[in-house]
Formats: sequence, structure tokens, C-alpha cells
Amino acid sequence: MRIVGGSLRGLKLAELGAGDPAAHLRPTTDRVREAIFNLLVNGRHGNPLPGARVLDLFAGTGALGIEALSRGAAHLTLVDEGRAAQGLIRQNLKLARCADRARLVARDATRLGAADIAPHDLVFLDPPYAQGLGEAALASAHQGGWIAPGATILWEESRPPRLPAWARLLDQRSYGGTVVSLLRLPPKAADGTEM
Repeated sequence: MRIVGGSLRGLKLAELGAGDPAAHLRPTTDRVREAIFNLLVNGRHGNPLPGARVLDLFAGTGALGIEALSRGAAHLTLVDEGRAAQGLIRQNLKLARCADRARLVARDATRLGAADIAPHDLVFLDPPYAQGLGEAALASAHQGGWIAPGATILWEESRPPRLPAWARLLDQRSYGGTVVSLLRLPPKAADGTEM
């Protein structure tokens, strides 16, 4: 597993082998990760990466979030409750020399609670497939103030997910057994209401 673009391009990340099914570690393949970032960077919806605050839910190895830092994101918050995942994330942050721009939150992504940091402009959501955890985590992050108005959400699933009413679908593509959905939250109007 390597970083596929940006300032850290080619960086080899910590070995996972075949993954850790018991811990639901199923890293996004380099090919799918490259397709995801091409969709973000080159898509018709504007590049959300430069200067972004990124939230990586079900972070696993941290590869998606570290890739975002490599491509210009300013800060990364990684959420994963699994001990194996947390160990891999710490290793990968050290390898990438970006721990000073990242924060690991050891918590269940479906029960985030109120955010104690500024909201995020870009959200990666890669839950264990077909268990409804993505829907629960996204609702938790939205209710807890983890997601900024106008934020972009990139959601990986094995099937098209049930989208929340408060987000708009921008694009949806299939890469083998992975369905990638690109969503956007509405921005806030000057009076503070959602547009």
C-alpha cells in the first residue's frame, strides 16, 4: 500500500497483509484510492483538498486521510475504535511525518458525541460494508457538529447507501465491488440557516 499522489507520492505505508477481518480492516486498494482522488481533484464539483480539514471515519490504516494531507489538506482527524487500526494509523502517521497535522480519536464512529474541535470540510466514510454503519456514523457526525456547512463527503460502500436528506448527491461510481458516492452539504446563508 502506497500513497499515490501529492508530496508523499510513492511513500510505502505499514504492511497489513491480507487485512484483519475480525477488526474489519479492509483497506481501500491503491487503484480505487487513485480513482477516488481523481474524482475529488478533477471532478466538475471543485477540488475540496487545498487547506481542508479532513475527517476520516472508520479510518482503518489512515491511508485515505494521509493521501489527503499529501495532496494539500491542512489537518486530519482520524476516527477508529479498533486497536489494530489505531496501531497502523500511528505507524503510518510516523512514516508520513505528518503526526503534527493529525489527530487520532479512539472512538466508535457511530457514537461521536459533540465535536470539541472545528468542523471538517471533507469527510471520508469507509465503514464495514453492508451493515448500516455508514448511515449511523454520518448521522452522528452531522448531529455532533463534526461536519462544516458546505462540506464534501466521500462514502465507500458495497452498494449505493441510503443518503441523508440533509446532503445532496453529486456523483456515484462503481469500482469493482466498491460504490463511491460523492455528497455535499448545503452551505449556510448569512442568517445561519441552511441554503
